[in-house]
Amino acid sequence: MRGPRPSARGLADAAFVLAGAALAGWLLGRAGVPSAGLFGGLLAGLVRGLAGRTPLGVPRPAAAASQAVVGVSIGALVDPETLAALGEDWLPVVLVTLATLLLTVGAGLLLRRQPGISPVTGAFAMIAGGASGITAMARDLGADDRMVAVLQYLRVVLIVVAMPIVATTVYGADPAAGTAVPEEAAPGWPAGLLFTAGCAVVGVLLARLVRLPVPALLGPLLVAAAVDLGGLSGGADVPGPVEAAAFVLIGLQVGLRFTVASLRTVGRALLPALAVIVGLVLACAGLGLVLSAATGVSELDAYLATTPGGLYAVLATATGTGADATFVLAVQVLRLFVMLLAAPLIAARLRRGSP
Repeated sequence: MRGPRPSARGLADAAFVLAGAALAGWLLGRAGVPSAGLFGGLLAGLVRGLAGRTPLGVPRPAAAASQAVVGVSIGALVDPETLAALGEDWLPVVLVTLATLLLTVGAGLLLRRQPGISPVTGAFAMIAGGASGITAMARDLGADDRMVAVLQYLRVVLIVVAMPIVATTVYGADPAAGTAVPEEAAPGWPAGLLFTAGCAVVGVLLARLVRLPVPALLGPLLVAAAVDLGGLSGGADVPGPVEAAAFVLIGLQVGLRFTVASLRTVGRALLPALAVIVGLVLACAGLGLVLSAATGVSELDAYLATTPGGLYAVLATATGTGADATFVLAVQVLRLFVMLLAAPLIAARLRRGSP
């Protein structure tokens, strides 16, 4: 995909990898895997990266465009009604969010003891919230995006599998108590495409103007959030196929950089990382109990609100068990924004403190 004049063979190679990524993403989506497009791209890129004799990569403009789409998609989660759900509980929610940030960074620093894992990579691998956004910005901020992607989604998969079981057995959630959430009428894909393109272009230009770190992602994210909070989006969102294509490209960008040596490094880190992830999930459940005591919300609501990852699975569980989905969404979105906006500062601090 890179090079001044790609040959016909190179174009065919790129097309084959893209087709494989799209097919893998579709199959994983049918299987209910979270962020199926990213997983599909990661898998196809991994196979090509290990089997190919010549290097292949995602062009910079395509990588930047995919980051911008992810940024707009995350920014569009914010709306006044969601944030208003915090009400008088905003202070304990903010404190628990900051505690979660410290916990996840501390958990990531435990991984630095593993060979081949830098402090920045360990921290980014464990930061809870916005796995796709963290993966997309990891390489730009000095982290190994291959390790970050694998460990971020290892945590998400574990949470997605365990959360319904924990909600019913530990917190007594009733799967039959759920209510269907009415879907708002969307303005259609043309409005969504205009919203996505406008927020992406304006966001990148403004971010570069003020020298914001990772401008391709954080700029569109902040502009989309501002447009939504100002009531100017009209309910528009990133069209599904555009978002899926962005995830595929991010997955490909990571997967194509895998080598046999990097795969061995990831493999050695899996068991220690699994232990750290389990400890992190338990610690966040403890923060959920603190949040419940401080705000008066149910322990189930607080557990779902503080679960470190798997936003859409969390919302599905909340609506399916009769939990307060609006409060859960508000806390999760607030944490997601704090994590993504704090990531550049964390990376800069860890790089300064590293030998």
